Amino acid sequence: MQENKPIPYGRQHITEEDIAAVADVLRGPYLTQGPHIAQFETAFAHYVGSQYAIAVANGTAALHLCCLALGVAAGTRVITSPITFSASANCVRYCGGEVHFADIDPETALLDVNAVRALLEKHPKGYFSGIIPVDFAGYPVDMAAFRELADEYGLWLLEDSCHAPGASFTDAAGTVHRCGDSSLADLAIFSFHPVKHIAAGEGGMITTNDENLYNHLLRLRTHGITNKPGDFTELYPGEPERGGWYMQMQELGYNYRLTDFQAALGNSQLQRADEMLDQRQALAKRYDEAFAEANVTIIVPPAGVGHAYHLYVIQVADRKGLYDFLRSRNIMAQVHYIPVHLMPYYREQGWQPGDFPKAEQYYAQCLSLPLFPTLTRDEQDYVIASVNEFIGQ
Repeated sequence: MQENKPIPYGRQHITEEDIAAVADVLRGPYLTQGPHIAQFETAFAHYVGSQYAIAVANGTAALHLCCLALGVAAGTRVITSPITFSASANCVRYCGGEVHFADIDPETALLDVNAVRALLEKHPKGYFSGIIPVDFAGYPVDMAAFRELADEYGLWLLEDSCHAPGASFTDAAGTVHRCGDSSLADLAIFSFHPVKHIAAGEGGMITTNDENLYNHLLRLRTHGITNKPGDFTELYPGEPERGGWYMQMQELGYNYRLTDFQAALGNSQLQRADEMLDQRQALAKRYDEAFAEANVTIIVPPAGVGHAYHLYVIQVADRKGLYDFLRSRNIMAQVHYIPVHLMPYYREQGWQPGDFPKAEQYYAQCLSLPLFPTLTRDEQDYVIASVNEFIGQ
């Protein structure tokens, strides 16, 4: 193992087949709004087990459109986790809604359903409109528990599955639920950023089993425009005859479309998604075994939980010391995440240190180690040896 070769915490895996798929599109007649988008959507819906999938520009766009489709507006209050990328909360603010946080479960680093219940019980029914649970690091949220709670309080559920394509959990009845299958959530979203499981440069996907939400999202991602005759309304009295050119902008939408060559890359990557997931899980198992007796905290999911391992996170007392030590050895460990409620923007909304002590304690100790399908055994051994050397000092 060459110690001067940087090892990132995440990296895309691009094959010759991926390159050929993109090149074919570049040689063809469509760069955007072509046939590969629909092909990718159909294949992805099949992969996660949902009825519908809508490809969009990125995961943040997916979150934004979902909030619009779910009716988030001024006065709408939505609950999410403080341990997530800021987009999980920002999407509510984009629509003028209010973001409320609840603390995490330290055993999973996921939004704690009991903390959410406690927050709901402090307010009258109808005060909150929805919950955005996050499958953080690839650990699937128990959406059955959240669905039961949401139904009790009349809330919608938007599952942020950006870290978790291929992840699954088994409910109390023995039914296996795949992240994004929309069997429990109203909508789910995914990201195709380069460090994610499926890389498309950028890109995102929304999945749902609700046909009305699906059709609404199709309009929202394209300026609020429809060219489907069955959707048309009367534009004005004496309107000229409608031809094949005709379309209507029926609401304020956005240009959140995915390009055809990005869709081709995503679809090519999707063909080996299970193989790459297996590689991530095998690498995580090696980390688990290496750190089982070490002076670090790791999260090992129980039986019935299929962790997707976008990230492999350890928790250590001297996180800054370990971070610096690994960086000095060209191991590019990273921190995921600074709690969203502590960001200056959300501090201005009234949140402050101490509001969510479990999330803040997690942040003080968390460090994501390199984990990606092409991480070699020698590289991983070097990471393990370096961590053990530091904590053994």
